[in-house]
Amino acid sequence: MIKSMTGFGRGEYGDSKRNITAEIRSVNHRYNDISIKMPRRYQFAQDKLKKCIREYIRRGKVDCSIQIENIGESDVKISLNRPVVEQYLQNLQALREEYSIKGELDIQLVANLPEVMRQIPEVDDEAEMTECLLSAVREAAENIEKMRAVEGEKLAEDLLMRGELIKDLVSRIEERSDDVPKEYKEKLLVRIDELLEGTGAEIAADRLAVEVAVFADKCSITEELTRLKSHMDQMAVIISEDSEVKGKKLDFLVQEMNREANTIGSKANDLEITNLMLQIKAEVEKIREQVQNIE
Repeated sequence: MIKSMTGFGRGEYGDSKRNITAEIRSVNHRYNDISIKMPRRYQFAQDKLKKCIREYIRRGKVDCSIQIENIGESDVKISLNRPVVEQYLQNLQALREEYSIKGELDIQLVANLPEVMRQIPEVDDEAEMTECLLSAVREAAENIEKMRAVEGEKLAEDLLMRGELIKDLVSRIEERSDDVPKEYKEKLLVRIDELLEGTGAEIAADRLAVEVAVFADKCSITEELTRLKSHMDQMAVIISEDSEVKGKKLDFLVQEMNREANTIGSKANDLEITNLMLQIKAEVEKIREQVQNIE
């Protein structure tokens, strides 16, 4: 089963002290890049939270947002920032004396100044708090995992459908490619007759056979068509295998598909084959776009 790299999951945890909400969003990315946003006082839990997310998401750009509400007194304490207050008072006193400003300093003015009061984290039990955070994050990770799996099933269906379509187009090209040398020989004979008309000259049959053989060899695409069909079969095998991360394998395989398609397009000396090849390249490009979103 394949999984999409795009998804969203939400998890919650609540007890008598706090309510925690975790939201995880993921988009496609070459590597596993996890970013967690939460109050700074709980940064001690970040490594364990990332490890938890990696158990569910192995590839992609992941943003995890954690909100903590209804925090009890055991989690935070408001404290007077005495060094800052003293500097404010000294500077205000100097300002009054230097510029002869009238008025008295009052508590309301001082209390409203920035950084006079500060929050001091007081998490009594970091292990307990980490478990609370993990509970919300794990639920969010499980939910995004379900969403990514559902999206992955749709991607798998689409890829397999396009693989069968390409194999059908390849079969049509194989049928057409058998007739190309014969038609070339017929056209060549007509052209030679037109050029030699009235001269009485004739072209040797072996010379004609060599020319046709050279043309047939130059425009032969049998090997490329065989490999392209093999790539479609290999794609189906990768999709059905048990390995967790399949996006990188499929991405490499799509590069090989493109290489064969370009070679066939450059060697094909026939309008019908060229048109069929353009359809194949369009389908390969659609496969490439889908593969970019697979874990």
